[in-house]
Amino acid sequence: MLKLVSLALLQATLALASCSNTDSTQKFKPIFDGKTLNGWEGDTTYWSVENGAIVGKITPATLLKRNTFIIWKGGQPADFELKAEFRISAEGNSGINYRSERLDDVPFALKGYQADMDGGKRYTGQNYEEKGRTTLAYVGQQTLIPPSTGTLADGIKNNAWSPMQVTRSLGNADSLKMNIKDGDEWNEYHLIVKGNRLQHYVNGVLMSDVTDNDTVNGKTKGWIGVQVHVGPPMKVEYRNILLKEE
Repeated sequence: MLKLVSLALLQATLALASCSNTDSTQKFKPIFDGKTLNGWEGDTTYWSVENGAIVGKITPATLLKRNTFIIWKGGQPADFELKAEFRISAEGNSGINYRSERLDDVPFALKGYQADMDGGKRYTGQNYEEKGRTTLAYVGQQTLIPPSTGTLADGIKNNAWSPMQVTRSLGNADSLKMNIKDGDEWNEYHLIVKGNRLQHYVNGVLMSDVTDNDTVNGKTKGWIGVQVHVGPPMKVEYRNILLKEE
């Protein structure tokens, strides 16, 4: 009898856990339909849909003078989680911007936090603030950004925000980058953005973790978009883009 009761209890526990996981998954909603660019806005010279993915492409005939984005028009999330699969060519440079501002004087340009990525696995996973404070955490770093005491020009040194304080190591950067798949394989970005804490996971591994106490330059909500970067011909693909707002 005791064994039967224990078995029933175990089955009930597993069923409850399964329901909980299902409910959690259901909170994520697709923000890309896999077929069209409906709900997104960008320059179609660079953006299209191919094989169920948003594709950003630069060719020798369409080289960029400035970075350009395709921007999700569905809102300006504050606290959220975002998941997206991506793959990028060897020479590619891209990223997922969030809590970003649109620039009035430059079409399809964003200023704000970015989950960085590149085909050479130099930047993938770091937190880079586009058109702002630049690098807020390199791969393998947990950082604290203190309140602002000066101008952007004063704070930026060697393409990084010099006031940032490294509070903990998340692991050796080269070892962490080994979790990033090469070539035609798909990777997954998972962003957890809550309050002033910004966590970037790649393939389930925490790559950077920023706590931003700079209320002058930091943002609490804003636009989401994905980027193609100035540079040589490249291709980046995004699919299964899911958002869960808090």
